[in-house]
Amino acid sequence: MSSDVMEKIVSLCKRRGFVFQGSEIYGGLAGTWDYGPYGAMLAHNIKSLWWKHFVGVREDMYGVSTSTIMSEAVWRSSGHLEGFTDPMVECAKCKRRFRTDHLPDVKKCPECGGSLGDEKTFNLLIPVELGSVAGETSRAYLRGEVAQGMFIHFKNILDTIRPKLPFGLAQMGKAYRNEIAPRDFLFRAREFDLMELEYFVREKEWEASFEMWRNEMHSWIEAVGIKKEIVHEVEIPNGERAHYSKRTIDFEFEYPFGQKELYGLAYRGEYDLKRHMEQAGVDFRYADESEEPFVPHVIEPTFGHGRTILAVLLSAYDEDELGGEKRVVLRFKKEIAPVKAAVFPLLKNKPELVAKAREVYSSLKLQVSSVQFDANGNIGKRYRRQDEIGTPVCITVDFQTLEDDTVTVRDRDSGVQERVSVNDIAKLVS
Repeated sequence: MSSDVMEKIVSLCKRRGFVFQGSEIYGGLAGTWDYGPYGAMLAHNIKSLWWKHFVGVREDMYGVSTSTIMSEAVWRSSGHLEGFTDPMVECAKCKRRFRTDHLPDVKKCPECGGSLGDEKTFNLLIPVELGSVAGETSRAYLRGEVAQGMFIHFKNILDTIRPKLPFGLAQMGKAYRNEIAPRDFLFRAREFDLMELEYFVREKEWEASFEMWRNEMHSWIEAVGIKKEIVHEVEIPNGERAHYSKRTIDFEFEYPFGQKELYGLAYRGEYDLKRHMEQAGVDFRYADESEEPFVPHVIEPTFGHGRTILAVLLSAYDEDELGGEKRVVLRFKKEIAPVKAAVFPLLKNKPELVAKAREVYSSLKLQVSSVQFDANGNIGKRYRRQDEIGTPVCITVDFQTLEDDTVTVRDRDSGVQERVSVNDIAKLVS
């Protein structure tokens, strides 16, 4: 991808209401991003598709939703208080902090040219003090990953729904990391959403399950509309994996700022369940009448939601020429497009066309919720506006509609138009 694509994506996101800077009117807060109307719909549609893909169509997956604030004991037991760190240096002159592994020169400040101090470890967990009386507060943490919420309720899951191995837990939700230097738009933020699975297996089954989830992740990449030809598997070697991982594959995407991690697939073994069992004194063994109780092993596919949105935007973004005019178009998959269809009157100053277009719009919206009515500007400007937000089809009500109840349906990608009966629109759009 050309280096200017990121600037174009960021500009489009602001201009069209996809993504805004957090706390923008007060100068912005680094590492925080807010979704506007189209961004919120895109985010929702991606989550819905993910849930359907990994939970809805499977018999071995169960959903949970756990708190974003968790006891300090959870993170001590999981090893995150010691192992969830980044290498950091601080400038003696401007006091800016930087990740050592992101610096070309670990002695010189890239901002002011001052001297950088000695490397220190920086914990990424964000602490919170709970309680209202000074000296009587208790420390907790905003969760740095959603996995621990699933691990600590493992016994509750066994006791309530009694699943048979192998089975998995799925969760989507907020996570927080006190990034030293958040950057690259949605790629590295302090608050973000994760979509994560914990799949529990017998130890002898882990390799087969690992391969199964590897294939499932490739299937998801294609389903959500990320260009698979610029996604690469990278095996993470010993010494570079997370403290809990026995094997990790990163799925890296060719972002304009370099090839970076998009998703991760980790074999966590029995590390987490065993640590919590030892520290909390709760029996996390799986009991089956045909074998001795044992602690299951875990395969973990992890999907960054914000990184998915960014990769989808970059994959969908295109500039071409249609009808002799240059345009910008987002070629979203229909399943995730923020607006599934837009309905226009051919002329906004003809009451009979506007009324009929409103009728078509209202009827369609009862069947397909994400439909937009647009009568601003001329028809060409409406097409360009809908192309830029990725709307797959535009439906125009014209004078012929008043005679035979057919409309003109225009395809976003090809620009091809065809006459379709009003009664057949919903099937075409959904």
